[in-house]
Amino acid sequence: MHVLIVGGTGLISTGITRQLVASGHDVTTVTRGETDAEVPDEVREIHADRTDYDAFERTMRGLDPAPDAVIDMVCFSEADAESAVRAFEGRTDRFVFCSTIDVYHRPPPSNPVDETAPRNPPVSDYAAGKIAAEDVFFAADGDAFDAVVVRPWSTYGEGGTLLHTFGTDTSYVSRIREGRPVVVHGDGTSLWGPCHRDDVARAFVGAVEADAEAVAGEPYNVTSEETMTWNQYHRRVAEALDAPDPDLVHVPTDVLRAVAPDRTEMLRDHFQYSTVFDNAKAKRDLGFEYTVDFVAGARRTVEWLDERDAVDSPDERAFEDRLAAAWRESTDEFVASFGAEGV
Repeated sequence: MHVLIVGGTGLISTGITRQLVASGHDVTTVTRGETDAEVPDEVREIHADRTDYDAFERTMRGLDPAPDAVIDMVCFSEADAESAVRAFEGRTDRFVFCSTIDVYHRPPPSNPVDETAPRNPPVSDYAAGKIAAEDVFFAADGDAFDAVVVRPWSTYGEGGTLLHTFGTDTSYVSRIREGRPVVVHGDGTSLWGPCHRDDVARAFVGAVEADAEAVAGEPYNVTSEETMTWNQYHRRVAEALDAPDPDLVHVPTDVLRAVAPDRTEMLRDHFQYSTVFDNAKAKRDLGFEYTVDFVAGARRTVEWLDERDAVDSPDERAFEDRLAAAWRESTDEFVASFGAEGV
């Protein structure tokens, strides 16, 4: 099968590319040509900017032979999706769209969250764009092509970093290694579920290969099977790095947002919510399996960063040390002000 991947240099898409080639498929990637990717030599590469809709659509409709399936990893809006429909309508049998679990409204009405959970109102502009794109593809299903929607959660692995309360900077790795304070939002008991990119990629391959009668027009959660608290998350990272038990400093989310609004956008939109997602549908139809446990995956991710000298010093983010010290001092003063009143 000839599979075209729109976007082929990202964290998930490089994993998809390798697995498709290993499964015997012919693979073409469409990128802007600005990022090197570690993909098999036999992968064909086309350079195009999918935000230049006229040029992108002209190039895609001129492909000979046309792809049997398309995986779109860089569609973020209704306009992007409408362009994709124009580009591939009647030219491909299967169109797989990389969406996100952020399409679900949060907090959800109940856990675990399956594919029928409400999507509105959106939790962020990013979520709104993905919801609108999903709707375009659901409307096109069966007419333009068979459409499949895959909704990953928190994907990590070689080629990426490890998340933490303040985002994605790699000084977090050094902080864990050195036993320096790690600020955690809330009391650290909200839930998170990282899933290694190799497991997520396998679901996309399944979405290409599955029987159309089973998957056409369907959305699928593809998320962790190892949902953990943030306290557990940090301790498992420390375990993966053979580091001391982490020094966790718990600060309320609203305080962190007030102190560092520009550094806590991911906390605002994602980390503050506790959710568990149901992957049963993807297991049944896409052959999804959770095979890389988080300790092993975190170790592999940091080894990849170390090989490229890509781990920053914590001194690059001394703000976190200052915040942790100030919070502890103010908390101690607050507790002491009550003396032994027992209130």
